[in-house]
Amino acid sequence: MKYACVIDDGNFKAFGDLARQAEDAGWDAIFIADAICIETKDTPAYEWFDPWVVLAVMAARTERIQLGTMITPVSRRRPWKLAREVATLDQLSGGRMILCVGLGAASDDGGFCKVGEQMDLKVRAELLDEGLEIVAGLWKGKPFSLAGKHYKVDKMTMLPRPLQKPRVPIWVVGVWPKEKSMRRAVNWDGVIMQKYGAAPGDKDRPEDVRALKEYVSAMRTRKSPFDIAVQLFSEGAKQAGPKGAGKDRSRARDEAAALADAGATWLMEHFLSAKDPKSFERWIRQGPPR
Repeated sequence: MKYACVIDDGNFKAFGDLARQAEDAGWDAIFIADAICIETKDTPAYEWFDPWVVLAVMAARTERIQLGTMITPVSRRRPWKLAREVATLDQLSGGRMILCVGLGAASDDGGFCKVGEQMDLKVRAELLDEGLEIVAGLWKGKPFSLAGKHYKVDKMTMLPRPLQKPRVPIWVVGVWPKEKSMRRAVNWDGVIMQKYGAAPGDKDRPEDVRALKEYVSAMRTRKSPFDIAVQLFSEGAKQAGPKGAGKDRSRARDEAAALADAGATWLMEHFLSAKDPKSFERWIRQGPPR
C-alpha cells in the first residue's frame, strides 16, 4: 500500500517546503484541497489557495512524490481547461500527477452555491461524466470530438499530451455501495472510497474495503491497474495520527495494515490543524504509518 498526506486546510504559506518535507519523510503522494470558499453556519470561511498554482510550486521543489487534488469538482470547470492544466503539471513534474474528481460539496462550497453554479446532483453527475470523457479524449493528443448533452468539442487536438501513458490516473469518488456512483468509478483508474451515510471523519472499515474490492473485481472489464484509496483523519494540534490514534503511531500502523490486507492500495491521511502549522509539520515529518 502507498501513503498520501492531504492538506485540507489553507493556512500554510510554505507549500514547497511542505512538499519537500513530505518527500523526505517517505510519503508517496501529497494532495491539495480544491475548494473556493467552504463555509457553513458552524464553520466560518478560512484561507484556501488555488491548487494548480500550489501544485506547480510543489512540482518544482520535489523529484519523486506524486501530486494531486482532493478533490476537483469537474462540473464547475471547463473540461478542456482542466485537461490543459493537468497535462501541464504532469509535464512539469516529470509524470507525477494524479487527478482526483467528484461531484463537489456544492451546499458547503460558496464556489457553487453563492455564484450560481449547478446545484442539481443529477446534472452535476452528467457534467462529471461528459467532462471526464473530454479530458481523457484530449489527453490522447489526437483530434477529439464530442457532442454531448452539455458540452460540444469539434475535432480539437491538445498538445503536448501528459507525460504519463496512457494518461494521468483519474481517481473518482465512489459512494459505497451506491450502484451508480460505483459504476462511474470502476470505469476509470481508481476509486476514493466514501461510505454511504458516513459522517465526516468516520473511518473506512476493512470489511467495507473488502466488499468494494470484490465489487471492482466483478465489474471492471479493463486489465489496467486500479487503485482503491481509503481515508483516515487526524484532529487537534497535538494529535499525530488517524482519528482515535492520538500520539500512538503504532495504532495508526495497525489500522493501515488492516485496510491494506482488505485490499486498499492507497491510504490518504488528513490532518486538520490549520491553527497550528507546527503540529502539521511534525505530522508530515514523522512520515506515513507503514
